[in-house]
Amino acid sequence: MNIGEASERSGLPSKTIRYYEDIGLIRPERGGNGYRDYAASDVHKLRFLQRSRGLGFSVEECRQLLALYEDKARASADVKDIAESKLGEIDRKIRELTELRRTLEHLVHACHGNDRPDCPILEELSDGG
Repeated sequence: MNIGEASERSGLPSKTIRYYEDIGLIRPERGGNGYRDYAASDVHKLRFLQRSRGLGFSVEECRQLLALYEDKARASADVKDIAESKLGEIDRKIRELTELRRTLEHLVHACHGNDRPDCPILEELSDGG
């Protein structure tokens, strides 16, 4: 199938598919005319990559997961290690965002939002309070 059909079936834009090919995540066959010829297995890999990226895995993590997926002798512990690492990263980001939210919420409540020039938000931004 051509890239347009692979795009439609995988739900990924053609540009993303070409990028994944450029970095070696997929390797479609080439027809006699030089055009890419995507197999059903390529579309399956593209969907796998789309779901992996949707869960926040980096391109390199996707590469590792795809290699493990294709390795029938893999240990599920290897897959779990990658997923646990990602989960820890997400938890860390949530904590950081929660702290950012608390700080900004405090500053918003401290600012009167009136016609006077004094503003705790700008004071915090300019010199850390």
